[in-house]
Amino acid sequence: MDAELGESATLSVARPRRDSEMWWNVVLAAAVLVAFIPSMIKLANGAWRTEQEGHGPLVIAAAGWLAWQVWRRRDLGETRPAYVAGWLCLLSGLALLVVMRSQDVLLLEVLAQIPIVIGAVLLAIGWKGLRAYAFPIGFLIFAVPPPGWMLDGVTVPLKLLVSDWAAELLYRLDFPIAQNGVMIMIGPYELLVKDACSGMNSIFTLSAIGVFYVHAFIQNAPLRSALMLLFIVPITMVANFIRVIALILSAYYLGVDVVEGPLHDVTGLLLFIVALVLFFLFDGALIYLGKALRHFLPRPAASAPSRS
Repeated sequence: MDAELGESATLSVARPRRDSEMWWNVVLAAAVLVAFIPSMIKLANGAWRTEQEGHGPLVIAAAGWLAWQVWRRRDLGETRPAYVAGWLCLLSGLALLVVMRSQDVLLLEVLAQIPIVIGAVLLAIGWKGLRAYAFPIGFLIFAVPPPGWMLDGVTVPLKLLVSDWAAELLYRLDFPIAQNGVMIMIGPYELLVKDACSGMNSIFTLSAIGVFYVHAFIQNAPLRSALMLLFIVPITMVANFIRVIALILSAYYLGVDVVEGPLHDVTGLLLFIVALVLFFLFDGALIYLGKALRHFLPRPAASAPSRS
């Protein structure tokens, strides 16, 4: 009888404690979301409207889906909040958010949300929970607008490279073409290879999709995963090369006014579609190659049972 009373008393004490922790987690999550709202509005009115950062909402949605998958499994077991580390991360992130928002530094303002989320997770479910949610939180890095200096440092070489490739190919095909840097002359027309034709926009988007795809749908295949991630940039460059060739030939046969109109935006969308198709075709080729190697390579012989 005394044991039963002791057990019921323990349960009655544990239940209010779990309820209070649940409400504390709900309040903490709501406070974090409220802190993010001004940044989300700023992104929605600016960076997310551009071709370069238009994938931002999809990245956040994908990170939410990944986090929901972790929560749905509910295999964390017993967790213990890490209050010291949690408050340090949360307050540091909030301080960075406030300062960068006041100075209108969008890159660091958005980046500050990652330590805020880390601090909130530590306060709610501790280090064990943070390890479980590490990938969804880290995936949010793709929603951070890249700095201008990094874009300039990569965009210019990519534009020069794709201009060289396009001019060389069309010259070998006997088109009347000449090149001066990123300026291409074909027939009576002059075309400038702009920043959008460097392929950087698709590289960012396809990188986010590739990392998400490898994590969510490729398990126990480290070589295949590494090759998929390694070939994201070459695949995007091939797709962008096809786009530039299409624009140059359109200008040559249809006139430069056609290229500077809606056709330019349409080819930008087609570039991403082509890159995505090439990405999945490459994955299919890896799967086929793996099956072929397993079929033709000799299997290790089973060891014969020892005789006593």
